[in-house]
Amino acid sequence: MIKFGTDGWRAEIAREFTFDNLRYVSLATSRLIMSILEEKRKKKPTKPPSTSKKGRPVLPSCVLGYDTRFLSREFAFEVAMVLASQGVVVHLADDFASTPQVSFNTKQKNANLGIVITASHNPANYNGFKIKGAFGGPATPEQIEVVEKELSKIVAKPPVLKLLSFDEYVQQKMIRFFSAREPYIRVIRNQIDIEAIKAANYKIAFDMMYGAGMKNIEQLQLDATFLHNEFNPSFGDLGHPEPIAENLSILSQTVRTGKYDIGFAFDGDADRLGAVDDLGNFVDSQKMFMIFLKYLVEIKKKRAPVVKTVSLTSMVDKYCESKKLELIETPVGFKYIAENMNKKSILIGGEESGGLATYLHIPERDGIFNAMLLLEVMTVRQKSLRELCNELDEEFGTYRFLRKDKVVTQKAKEAILATAKKGISKIGKEDVIKTSTKDGFKFFVEHGWVLIRASGTEPLIRFYAEADTHGRVVELINAVEKLAK
Repeated sequence: MIKFGTDGWRAEIAREFTFDNLRYVSLATSRLIMSILEEKRKKKPTKPPSTSKKGRPVLPSCVLGYDTRFLSREFAFEVAMVLASQGVVVHLADDFASTPQVSFNTKQKNANLGIVITASHNPANYNGFKIKGAFGGPATPEQIEVVEKELSKIVAKPPVLKLLSFDEYVQQKMIRFFSAREPYIRVIRNQIDIEAIKAANYKIAFDMMYGAGMKNIEQLQLDATFLHNEFNPSFGDLGHPEPIAENLSILSQTVRTGKYDIGFAFDGDADRLGAVDDLGNFVDSQKMFMIFLKYLVEIKKKRAPVVKTVSLTSMVDKYCESKKLELIETPVGFKYIAENMNKKSILIGGEESGGLATYLHIPERDGIFNAMLLLEVMTVRQKSLRELCNELDEEFGTYRFLRKDKVVTQKAKEAILATAKKGISKIGKEDVIKTSTKDGFKFFVEHGWVLIRASGTEPLIRFYAEADTHGRVVELINAVEKLAK
């Protein structure tokens, strides 16, 4: 019943996501924290107990944040009490916090782990539990495996947890409130030329999607218009807070009719970014990744390996080959990007779904940081977002992308994947010239490709396609979608 997907555990509130199950997951996570601390002690042997420079015992610690969803704060308080009962010091955000803020503060505080209570872009009836590594990015697959193993033991033989009250743990300083937002905003100001952006006098619209990104742009003191910028755990007219084209009609209309220079949108936990240009046209993550990559290489004159998931545009392959940059391809899931960024210096890493990270910041997706970086690119390059996109077409030729998610039963999902596994020689009228199974099933055709994979967090099959015209992309998606019938 409790399963960690590509980005944590997500489930329906009151069905699988209950206080009881949350206690089990918290207890399993506390055991991971203890194992991390034990590994540290083995690498740096000291006389037990380990002590700080001031001679005090070093206690296991965790940074804990929560988003704006229904009961997220209450769920976070419950997690804090379970962790504190196991001897873990919990640095608890004093207000809702974005996932990048938790990741950043986990690294800054030198905590053993970070936790975010969020279901990201899922509908309002979901909540979730994300685990973050000490390095400031998603927990590694090996760490998640430890949690899952401990969880199976706990579920098989549930322990009796004796918890004190929340206030008692606060009095004992096992739960400590802190501002996750203030140090994070300082880092943005240090890394991004906010004053130059202000001087450019852009007219900007932000769709906060009722999420944890709220209250941040105001602290950067940018003159902006805000949409969906109040507390609304049901997400109102949005359905689910995902910054994709079909959810940004209000933002697009606002930008177009109000003659704005650009519009931004963030998902529920503000780690993903969506953008529309001055005409209200949605700009996908494929193009934004390339805009950032070119800026880092050609303007900032940086050279380092590039990481991308299998669902990201082939423009990256073409550019890296021309610039002789090492390119690393991973399965879908930002944890694979972060794992590479934690091992060695990476210029930029990202995925199709709106998440990317650069050497300028933590190895974590961050919608707000990347929005500010895009504004800096526009300012330095003296080009609008539309002009930057047109520049890509001129340099690489046209690359058009589409993703379609289809809700299916488990039986249908298995049937689709079984058909793909057998191999496909034709997709519609297109001949398949190569197949990759790095993650799901990726079928290459002339000047394009199609990817079929099951969602790790929702009952969905995802279809992705890229080709040289929008019409071909639609044809490819329609052809593979028939597998679901």
